[in-house]
Amino acid sequence: MSKKYRSWVTGFARIGEQRELKKVLESYWRGEASFDDVQEVSDSLKCRHWNYQRRASIDAVSINDFSLYDQTLDMIETLGLVPKRFRDIEDKTARYFAMARGDETHTAMEMTKWFNTNYHYIVPELCAGMSYKIDISKIRAEYEAAKSEGVDPKINIIGPLTFLANARRTDGYNPDALTLFGEILPAYVSLFEELDTLGDSVTIQVEEPILVTQRAAELSLLVKDAYNRLCGAAKKSDIYVVTYFDHAKEAAAQLVQTPIKGIGLDFVHGSANMEILDIFARSGKTLVAGVIDGRNIWISDIESKLSLLNEIANVVPKESIVVSTSCSLLHVPYTLKYEKRLDEKIKSWLAFAVEKLDELSLLCRLFFDGADSLDAQEALRYAHNRDAVADRKSSTLIHDPEVKERMQGIDELKKRREPYENRIAVQHERFKYPPLCTTTIGSFPQTPEVRAVRRDFKNGSIGEAEYVEKMKGFIRECVEFQERIGLEVLVHGEFERNDMVEYFGEQLQGIAFSENGWVQSYGSRCVKPPIIYGDVSRPEPMTLFWSEYAQSLTERPMKGMLTGPVTILNWSFVRDDQPRSETCYQIALAIRDEVDDLQKAGIGMIQVDEAAFKEGYPLRDSQRPVYEKFALESFWICTNVAKPDTQIHTHMCYSDFNDIIDTIEAMDADVISIETARSGNTLLKVFKEHSYKKEVGPGVYDIHSPRIPSIEEIEKQIRLLLEVLPARQLWINPDCGLKTRRWEEVKPSLRNMVEAVKKVRASL
Repeated sequence: MSKKYRSWVTGFARIGEQRELKKVLESYWRGEASFDDVQEVSDSLKCRHWNYQRRASIDAVSINDFSLYDQTLDMIETLGLVPKRFRDIEDKTARYFAMARGDETHTAMEMTKWFNTNYHYIVPELCAGMSYKIDISKIRAEYEAAKSEGVDPKINIIGPLTFLANARRTDGYNPDALTLFGEILPAYVSLFEELDTLGDSVTIQVEEPILVTQRAAELSLLVKDAYNRLCGAAKKSDIYVVTYFDHAKEAAAQLVQTPIKGIGLDFVHGSANMEILDIFARSGKTLVAGVIDGRNIWISDIESKLSLLNEIANVVPKESIVVSTSCSLLHVPYTLKYEKRLDEKIKSWLAFAVEKLDELSLLCRLFFDGADSLDAQEALRYAHNRDAVADRKSSTLIHDPEVKERMQGIDELKKRREPYENRIAVQHERFKYPPLCTTTIGSFPQTPEVRAVRRDFKNGSIGEAEYVEKMKGFIRECVEFQERIGLEVLVHGEFERNDMVEYFGEQLQGIAFSENGWVQSYGSRCVKPPIIYGDVSRPEPMTLFWSEYAQSLTERPMKGMLTGPVTILNWSFVRDDQPRSETCYQIALAIRDEVDDLQKAGIGMIQVDEAAFKEGYPLRDSQRPVYEKFALESFWICTNVAKPDTQIHTHMCYSDFNDIIDTIEAMDADVISIETARSGNTLLKVFKEHSYKKEVGPGVYDIHSPRIPSIEEIEKQIRLLLEVLPARQLWINPDCGLKTRRWEEVKPSLRNMVEAVKKVRASL
């Protein structure tokens, strides 16, 4: 008998509202905790999250959305598709974390962004003739645990098309793993046969976000085959295919022709889904309507959401609609209940994951039962929601007349610098750096001592003078170390910074911060995104003091380190009451002022990091020009104030650059550093094929892994890079900042990097 749902949560976060999972994992990796400790914390978190949803009267509660590192990595294990290079590791737990993080003898698997989010997933490595071995022990254990908690679970599975599209072939053929569709589908069929044995009527949520991307039309040709076979394998189960982040018009038209029970559509970020409602009316399929935003933290306008649902119900029978979040709540913080310092006015405009459960419950009651059915507590929540929505629209906190006046002249600043050929000549003359110039990306280890000093200053245990002297000490030691090992372009280490976005956000007007608004980025790594609630401006210099001090310690170039406007935008929760482009331009003006202050103080190399530039891209080509236009213009606004002999660097994190190389060139940075260590020089080849003329710093070792690369390993990597680009065009650096690593890992790794460069230079 099929289950009848009214409310549905696509997925929940797993790191813990106090980052419990992060803490126990890192203790385990340091050898200070046992794996039993990890399992105990994990089991506790899973039960807590299920009960949050149950207490909010959510009908469809997920299992298998919890992971010790990453859900795609879990799918690799579930399908038995472990790459051959890890199969010598007999211990299953050690193998799992070696795939994610590497170990002394194994380099970690490639990691990249999950669609257009800041969440990273492990990239499956597949090849022709691969064998599989299904293992649902994790799913079975969670299924039984949820049942014992009184929860009737739905099982979350990453779908075969998304799994394949996000994988890469490693056997020398076309790297597009979708060519292996015929080989992966039997593995999924076997998996669904086993899932079908878990109960008399199992609900399976199959996540297929790839079906909202530019590849949707191409993939729709495979949809019917895949889901006809999967439904045939799980005859007793109800299969729902869930999409999110954009519309899924092409795929939905095919999916309704299969025996699946229902389809999940995102009506927050995929408004075009409204155009295909009639297919549900004709097919009788259930529509899981994603109307509560799973990617932003503003309160839902319940009346507006209710109107949207009623509009949907004009076409789709109400009994065929399930009210849902737009995507997993993995992408928002846990709860507001720990926020004691946040401005009460701003706090009243927010809803984190737990609060979104209450919104979903209230909306569901209103939609299905009407306002007259609300109890006293629900009626009060409804009234508070209406008041907060109205208050936010009219609040004077949001609008800054000075910012608006400055924005009137923004069009005059949307232009590139003078030609690169002119700039690079004067930069080489000024800095006289050699080919294969060595540097780092910016941050150095954030040790417990560093964090303790920042914490003591923040809570008032030490005064500003003592704080400054301690920070100067950390910077001095860092600069001395860099000089001692022979790095040629230095950084100050960023010890005063908690996070590359949060640090700047705390000094900008119009941005607020939570105390516990942590969101998982990858593994145990969490970020606390800024909350951009109003017009943005820079009251005073943000980095000038520390950069001037660091430069005073050395004759070598000291990079000024800034986070770019597009990254601040994409790694923040952004106000939704004006176009994102306007907010980005405001941030760009603030960073522009900082660039100018730095160069006037004699800082000749300034790195404006755009780590999140790629992830802001829309998932469909038709929407890309609008994003590219304001993203490029924002970068130009903040960098075209630089004089020709001021060298502008930028940095980008894991991304596929094939389709945006023209845009990267148009950014017009003098030097770009990129994360390439986990993918060899594959990404770098894109720059060669494009005849990219500017200078590039491909990461020569992976900082997301604790392993220390040898001199020989790095030398080999550099020589591979030289097969792609000439030495004069290459910089040598780690692939990202070093803040998450320990000094005992960083020191030998950087020494080995410098020594490798010396050996290569000697042979040129």
